[in-house]
Amino acid sequence: MDAQGRGRGSDIDPADQWVLNPDTGDYELRLSHSAPQQPVPSPRGPRASGAAPGGGAAPGKGSGADAPRGRTGAPGRTAERPAGRGTPEPGTPERGTPERGAPEREGPPRRRRDAPEEPSAGRRGRRPVKKKKSKAKKALLWTGGTMAFVVLATAVGGYLYLEHLNGNIDSIPDDGASTGGFQKDRAINILLIGTDKRTGAGNEGYGDKNSAGHADTTLLLHVSKDRTNATALSIPRDLIVDIPDCPTTMEDGTEKTIPGSRGRFNTSLGQNERTPSCTMRTVTELTGITPDNFMVADFNAVKTLTTAVGGVDVCLAEDVNDKDSKLNLSAGTHTIEGEEALAFVRTRHAWGNQGDLDRIKVQQQFLGALMRQLKSNDTLTSPTKMVKLAEAGTEALTVDSQLDNINKLKDLGLELGKLNIKNLAFITLPVKDNPVETVKATVVVDDSKAPEIFDLIQNDVSFTEVKQQKKKEKAAVAARLKGAKAPASDVRVQVLNGGGPSGSAQETVTWLQLTEGVSKSENAGNADETLKKTTLEYAPEQADQARRLADILGLSGSGMKPGESVTNSQGLPTMTLTLGKDFKGAGVSLTPPSKASDDIKESTSTADKVECAQ
Repeated sequence: MDAQGRGRGSDIDPADQWVLNPDTGDYELRLSHSAPQQPVPSPRGPRASGAAPGGGAAPGKGSGADAPRGRTGAPGRTAERPAGRGTPEPGTPERGTPERGAPEREGPPRRRRDAPEEPSAGRRGRRPVKKKKSKAKKALLWTGGTMAFVVLATAVGGYLYLEHLNGNIDSIPDDGASTGGFQKDRAINILLIGTDKRTGAGNEGYGDKNSAGHADTTLLLHVSKDRTNATALSIPRDLIVDIPDCPTTMEDGTEKTIPGSRGRFNTSLGQNERTPSCTMRTVTELTGITPDNFMVADFNAVKTLTTAVGGVDVCLAEDVNDKDSKLNLSAGTHTIEGEEALAFVRTRHAWGNQGDLDRIKVQQQFLGALMRQLKSNDTLTSPTKMVKLAEAGTEALTVDSQLDNINKLKDLGLELGKLNIKNLAFITLPVKDNPVETVKATVVVDDSKAPEIFDLIQNDVSFTEVKQQKKKEKAAVAARLKGAKAPASDVRVQVLNGGGPSGSAQETVTWLQLTEGVSKSENAGNADETLKKTTLEYAPEQADQARRLADILGLSGSGMKPGESVTNSQGLPTMTLTLGKDFKGAGVSLTPPSKASDDIKESTSTADKVECAQ
C-alpha cells in the first residue's frame, strides 16, 4: 500500500524508503514512527463498504501502465515493531478474499494459486554480517529473468509481498503440449509469444480491431544446459506451417480437439479458439523441439516493463516518422519507454523493405537493449525499479500451468540469471518467398538452412564463440570406437526404423549396399518403440563390425550399445541398427554438430552489442 495507507498524508513511493544496511549489505524498509504500521504489505482484497484503505481501489490486471494502483508497498522490516502487530485495522480486508470489481479477462480459464500458509508470528533475528558480493556477480544473480527479483524480496522478509505477487499471475493450461516444465539440470526451451490482442487501457488503436490474439511475435528461447549461452530463434508470423490437431481446454473447462490446418504461423494462436498450447505444438511440429514452458505478453507488457526499468536505449540510423505506429524519432540514440517503446517494436514501414522480417531484426535489437538495461547497475541497485519490475513482470505476462506460482518463476529467473548476455544470440528462422504466390505475402521454411539451426538447438550447441562446460564422453564409451574395423563386406546388420520418416530403413539399406559396400544388410521393418537417437546393438564378437558401421554412419560411441546379436533372414547372427528421430537421411552423418557454421554465425546478433535500426 502507499504511504497514505500507512497513516501518512504525503505521497511517498515506498520503494524510495529502502535503505542499505552497511552491516548486512541488504536493503531494509525504514519508516518513521508517525503512525502504527503493518510490518509487511497485505495481499490485495476487497474493500469494506465505505472504507478505502490505501487510498483507493486497485485496478485488475489489464489496466494501463499509468493507471493508479492501490497495491501494497515494498516489503521489508520496520525500524521498530509497533504495538498490536498482527491485528488488522478496522475495515482491512481479510487475506485470501477475492478482489471485488475486478474486470473479467477473456480467453481460456486462468487460475490463481491458493494463498500460502500464514507465517508464524515473531520477528526474525538480525542476520550475521556477510561479505558483499561484487556488482558483477549480483548482475548474474538477479537479472536473467524479471522474476529473479523476488529472491531479494524474500531476503528482506517480504513473505506477504511474494503472496501479493503470486496473486498477480495468470496461467493457462498447457494441455500436455510441453515437456512438463523446465528442470534445473537440463537445457531450457521457453516459448515467448507476443499477441496483437487489444487488451488493457489505451490499446484500442493497436493491432487488428477484432483479433482474438494471434501469435504476432514469437521467439523460442533456448538456454544451454551449462547456462553459458542462449539462442533466441524468431519465427516469422507469416510463415506457412502445418498446424497440428490441438487438444485444448476451453473457457468453460471442457476439452475438445481443434482440427489442424495449413496456414500462417500466427493463426496457431487465437484462430478457431486455439490457445498457446497449440502454438507450442506447432513449434514442435516445425522444429522438432518441444518447449518446456510458454509466456504470453500483450501490448501492455512492453509498456510496463520498459517503464519499470526507467526506459531502454535504442539507436536509429535515420529519422523515423511512421504515421501507422505513431513513432516519431530523429536519427541517433533515444531512451524510450511506455507508449513510445510499444510504437518502436510495432513499427514496420520505417525499416528495410517495410516487411515483417525487417521488423523482427529491430525487435531483436530492442530485446537486446532491454536485456542490457536489466543487467545494468542502474536497475540492480535501485529498489524502486526492482519493485516496479516485479510488479510489471507478474502482471504483464500470462504463463502456462507449469509456471503458475512465484516460486517457479523465481527458479526460472535464477537459471536465466546465470547467462552472460554477450552469449545470448538472436537469429531468425531462415525462410524464402512462398513459390505458389504471385504477389508475395507469405514465406516458407528454407530447407537448405533451417535444419542446421534446429540441429544446433536440439544438440545444445552455442551460436556464439563460448567455451561450453560439456563433459566429454566417458572413456569407456569413447573406447567403443577404438580398435580394429572389419571390412565393409563383412558387416552383417539388420535395419529398423524407430523414428525416421517412412521408408528410412529401406533407404538406408539401399545406400549401404550400393554406396558403402555393406552387402550383408537387410530391411527389418519398423521398431517396436520410437527412439530419440539412433543406436547400434551388437554382440562382443561383432565389435569390429560395429566400429566399421559406426565409422560409415558417423555414429558416436554413445550410440553403440554392446548387447546381443539377433538372427537374420539367412539364420546368421547379425547386428541391429535402429534409426531414431535424429536420422536425417541415408548418408547424412549422425554425429551431432559441434559448432555453428560461418553462414549461421553471420546471421546472428548478440544482446551485448548496440545496433542502429534501419
